[in-house]
Amino acid sequence: MGRDNMQALKDRIRRDGKVLPGNIVKVDSFLNHQLDPLLMRDIGNEFHRLFASEPVTRILTIESSGIAPALAAGLAFGVPVVYAKKQISSNMSGSCFSSPVYSYTRKAMYQVSVSTEYLDKSDHVLIIDDFLATGNALKGL
Repeated sequence: MGRDNMQALKDRIRRDGKVLPGNIVKVDSFLNHQLDPLLMRDIGNEFHRLFASEPVTRILTIESSGIAPALAAGLAFGVPVVYAKKQISSNMSGSCFSSPVYSYTRKAMYQVSVSTEYLDKSDHVLIIDDFLATGNALKGL
């Protein structure tokens, strides 16, 4: 992606993004509701460029908007993508890592969980999400 494509991402946010009350950035046209696969590919490649010297073994995000850029980064790194679930489903058994996370956009607290089956102490995790509002998702992950 490089510097030129980072500028392209900024331009895209300025062109297609909307700022909603509460300083929420709405980017539904290319990230949160509809996906621009070429932009996601470039974002994944940029994360790889920035963190290529790190021994990344897993990409970690929270469902759902972080999944697309995380998957693109996982493809670029060639590593699995793990996402924290906001609700534990019936098919999620065994032990989990869990943490409370406050959602700035939904104004609600979630208990996010990741099965210990997919992360362990030997992993080197790169955390990727869609936007950084207050850092609560990052702290929780």
